[in-house]
Amino acid sequence: MSANAGTDGGTDTVATGDPQAVDRVDDAAVADPHHDVLMERYVRTRRFSEQVAQPLSAEDCSIQSMQDASPTRWHLAHTTWFFETFLLKPIGDYQVFDPSFEYLFNSYYNSVGQQYPRGKRGLISRPGLDQTLRYRAHVDQAMQTHFGRGELTDDQRQVLEIGINHEQQHQELMLTDLKHALSCNPLDPVYRDGECEQVDAMGAPTWIDVDSCVARIGHDGDSFCFDNELPRHRVFLEPYQIASRCVTNREYLEFMEDGGYQRPEFWLSLGWATVTQNHWKAPLYWSKQGSRWTEFTLSGRKAIRLDQPVCHVSYFEADAYARWAGCRLPTEAEWEHAVCRGLDRPLAANQRGNWSDDLIRSGRCIHPSSFGAAQRLDTTAGDVPNGSCDPTETPLADAMGNVWQWTSSHYSAYPGYRAPAGALGEYNGKFMCNVFVLKGGSCATPSGHVRPTYRNFFAPESRWQFTGIRLARS
Repeated sequence: MSANAGTDGGTDTVATGDPQAVDRVDDAAVADPHHDVLMERYVRTRRFSEQVAQPLSAEDCSIQSMQDASPTRWHLAHTTWFFETFLLKPIGDYQVFDPSFEYLFNSYYNSVGQQYPRGKRGLISRPGLDQTLRYRAHVDQAMQTHFGRGELTDDQRQVLEIGINHEQQHQELMLTDLKHALSCNPLDPVYRDGECEQVDAMGAPTWIDVDSCVARIGHDGDSFCFDNELPRHRVFLEPYQIASRCVTNREYLEFMEDGGYQRPEFWLSLGWATVTQNHWKAPLYWSKQGSRWTEFTLSGRKAIRLDQPVCHVSYFEADAYARWAGCRLPTEAEWEHAVCRGLDRPLAANQRGNWSDDLIRSGRCIHPSSFGAAQRLDTTAGDVPNGSCDPTETPLADAMGNVWQWTSSHYSAYPGYRAPAGALGEYNGKFMCNVFVLKGGSCATPSGHVRPTYRNFFAPESRWQFTGIRLARS
């Protein structure tokens, strides 16, 4: 069953059903030779958000399945609110679309004003989808009018780039929040038809030896990054080994069949309490039908493919699996150092991987696959001003763009970290408590968004993101 089955078109669905038409809109929007390059990225990013939502009915766009997730329509409006609030409202002649939206679509910016409760966003039946899309069009037109030919100050350009990356983060959340919502429907509805890639049988992972060293970690600030990636600093690392690839469904199933979810000796105390309270027996979206395991995907329920990376596991599950395997999770410094191979400069954000925009445009299932081999990580002078690293090949398979990989590192400030002034200072720093760092990006991440220095973070019980496991050992 398709997620948009039973809709009657018109304002009940998002944008156009033709992905190529979206690309043509992009091309026309940036055809002006005087168009600002950053605004070209803005146009493409905004169009891709609507392409993500395109298969959905108005009803699909309104559902909220848990407090941590938000409706698709809210994501479409909130990302628009960001540009309106931080770029357009400071302009004297801008006409606000609807003053009430400041309350409805502010996420957590206390410096801006009060917010509608996060867990009740699914109750916002109005504005409807058609009004939300008009809001997006209104803001997009104003952005073109004021900034389309590059009329941006340095401060505005910085905010615009943050806004583009912020919308890319919400594109991933649109997919993961929607997946959770659709999984609650007993009909197992399909978001987009697509086959998960067949993966060859994986041999045992190899262990990559890393010598003791003083590693340079974090971004140098010469190109865009979020404030939590700064400053670049030194970290002393003891010798360690890191697995050449992520843990597979086959390997995780061995943990399950060995009683992993029934053996408290492998679990942190809070993890064991979470497992028993929530009756976890397997990763999120797994279901056993007779002797056969299946999992819910964005292309419907499918048989488990044993050699794909396991995903939708919490930090607690990742840590328990590592203990069962006689290993541990890497720290974020170990992970980043291993991926970058000790290069003096951080790698940029144009890495090859299993990215959401590539998967959607090629009609494939948005689900982890596996490269099964070392991954080439490229940089170009265009991504790293004032020169670049040589192209390199990390010894790690699936390093970037398949599953987010849990690390054992608590999310905290780097030495010398300073939050930006103003409301945007609330973007990252205030969440540095009771969450863990994840690295690498996922199949729901748009291409060009993440880099090895990128720091994602979630609570240890979170499972609805495409989160997986890479092992390390001392």
